[in-house]
Amino acid sequence: MIAQQVLVLFVLIGVGFLCGKKKILNDASSKGMTDIVLYVVTPCVMITAFQREFSIDLMGKIAVAVLCAALILTGSIFLSLLVLRDKDESRKKVLQFAAVFSNCGFMSLPLQKAILGDDGWFYGSIFVAVFNIFVWTYGLVSMSGDKKQLSIKKLAFNPGIFGVVVALILFVCKIKLPYIISQPVSYLSDLNTPLPMLIIGFYLSKADFKKAFTDFGIYAACAVRLIVIPVAAAVIMSLFNIDPTIVVAFIIASAAPTAATTTMFAAKYSRNVDLSVGVVASTTLISIITMPLVVAFSQIL
Repeated sequence: MIAQQVLVLFVLIGVGFLCGKKKILNDASSKGMTDIVLYVVTPCVMITAFQREFSIDLMGKIAVAVLCAALILTGSIFLSLLVLRDKDESRKKVLQFAAVFSNCGFMSLPLQKAILGDDGWFYGSIFVAVFNIFVWTYGLVSMSGDKKQLSIKKLAFNPGIFGVVVALILFVCKIKLPYIISQPVSYLSDLNTPLPMLIIGFYLSKADFKKAFTDFGIYAACAVRLIVIPVAAAVIMSLFNIDPTIVVAFIIASAAPTAATTTMFAAKYSRNVDLSVGVVASTTLISIITMPLVVAFSQIL
């Protein structure tokens, strides 16, 4: 089941890859698609996921999920700082960022919904919200090397955070969207599976795989990102008897390949862009093997 769903996503990625090679997709169109996903589809995903019955018990589970997500990301930061070192500061920053931040929005949410249903999608959305806070605080400072880059405005108006705030208000206030609004929102949220996969495929079509697979630093980042972090998270969460749905949803998020944000930040802050593309491409390809194995491991704990 897990392997089958991963393969479905990779078929979509393959379509994006071919579109990139055949010039059907280009930098401008992929950027436009990315903006649609970030600013339209992502908030709709959050709102749709939180359109459920409010209860104190569910609020408790949300609190547990937020804590677990924050601890996973904090642990990932310390692990990356400890393991991934390089004399070249630019390479080091890219590798550490790549190991910490997974593609938990684009790759994970479709899998979470397919494997766990709406509950998996719900908890996956919580992970994405916490992820966005870490990206726009620690991630921003780490990649830029400048604490002045921190901005409350950037954090508050991040589409992932904004979507969750709106979704939470609707959830806590027990507001159900009328059909004429909820249905378009639902249709837009459904785009979270095909569009991101096409975008990932396009970026893979531009990657230099020969160079990527001869870089030891990329192998080290792949091992930390795809195996060490999700396996450690699975074991620790199971020891604390965390709700199994939260465990599996978060392992799917933790086992996902490196976030495309790595390349965006590397380009913006003049880090090693080629390395960032290489690690995104490599982890994406290798994850077709590692994700099903790691998720299956979390399910039997």
